Amino acid sequence: MRIGYKLATEGFGPNELIRQAVLAEEAGFDFVEMSDHYHPWVEAQGHSPFTWSLLAAIAVKTERIGLATGVTCPSMRYHPAIIAQAAATMAIISGGRFTLGVGAGERLNEHVTGEGFPARRARHERFREALEIIRLLWQGGYRSYDGKYLKLEDARVFDLPEELPVIAVAASGPASARIAAELGDGLFAVEPDGGLISTWRELGGDGPAYGEMPLAWAQDEDSAVRAVLEKNSFALAGWKVMSELPNPVNFEAVTAGVTPGQVREQFACGPDLERHLAIARRFADAGFDHLVAMNAGPDPDGFMDFFASELATPLRALTPATRH
Repeated sequence: MRIGYKLATEGFGPNELIRQAVLAEEAGFDFVEMSDHYHPWVEAQGHSPFTWSLLAAIAVKTERIGLATGVTCPSMRYHPAIIAQAAATMAIISGGRFTLGVGAGERLNEHVTGEGFPARRARHERFREALEIIRLLWQGGYRSYDGKYLKLEDARVFDLPEELPVIAVAASGPASARIAAELGDGLFAVEPDGGLISTWRELGGDGPAYGEMPLAWAQDEDSAVRAVLEKNSFALAGWKVMSELPNPVNFEAVTAGVTPGQVREQFACGPDLERHLAIARRFADAGFDHLVAMNAGPDPDGFMDFFASELATPLRALTPATRH
């Protein structure tokens, strides 16, 4: 089992995120991953630095730890030619430690260019074209592409790594699982859905399966619950809502009625090791072999200590469910 730490780019400024990445390496995490947002989910989070600058800075300040986007949308706010170039460069400067996590995007971040945010079917088609362009450019040479949504004219990525990055595709249902199986090297998901893993495998998917675990460490349970309610209750809205709302104020309205009981049901809150392991087991039992600790608690340093002293060993001992 590989264990990662989610750097909360919506909740901390750039220098603090770099510091946390260094701490994560020292604490023994195998990799860090971070979302690629333009806006935070809610105003209380208060941050959203440029992820690709952070990745480069972390690469030069660390030696061992893996780096991943979790996830980038390469089809709207960015053209896929730019992501193909950026990911290739990250693979080189990190010494092969980079994984490109990609998804079809959320309105929250992709509407900012003023081009609109398409319905699900159209954005999946557009996303598929983006992945085809990235794969094409990574073959080397000058390339062109004429798709329904995206085009490429006489473009070449000059600096390609000896070993191309893994592309892990975010999926939440059969349509995106098919894209992951056909054009990805791995899977990203935020729910412990064994059916999703099975569908992806049956469609020919292979490679690492990343699952983001909702944890909230604090010295007491109530402090952890309050931290989730203040800055992370958006996670309880579900992906169908999270992909469609345009601004933080909308997420604040949707999550205004979230209760402490709902938080306790979804997040492992507080210092109890067994509660954190219970969440992790859901993902392992679903078939995930890369577990990402998404700590929504108020004390990242305390969580790092908790991981190193108590959580790491039993997490690594978990065995992913047999692949179907």
